[in-house]
Amino acid sequence: MTVDEFRLLAKGEAPKGLSSALLALHHDQRGEWDAAHQSAQEEETRDGAWVHAYLHRKEGDVGNAGYWYRRAGRPVPTCSLEAEWAQIAGELLKA
Repeated sequence: MTVDEFRLLAKGEAPKGLSSALLALHHDQRGEWDAAHQSAQEEETRDGAWVHAYLHRKEGDVGNAGYWYRRAGRPVPTCSLEAEWAQIAGELLKA
């Protein structure tokens, strides 16, 4: 599945079998921050930490985001939130 195909899925229910990290991105695309955050917290991996960081960056909680970027082993991005979402989704969809 491509990032664009995944993005279009936000109009409907999440497909079965998504990791918690991808489910978090799905919820984020639907504007469901709390559900996205909960799903990201359930993914106790570097991928989950990356999504968690992105969500806190989007929320504007820079300090908390920085903590989660460190947990993910990722630098704090300087790109737009949209570009970061696409980057995360692209990498997780390949995994």
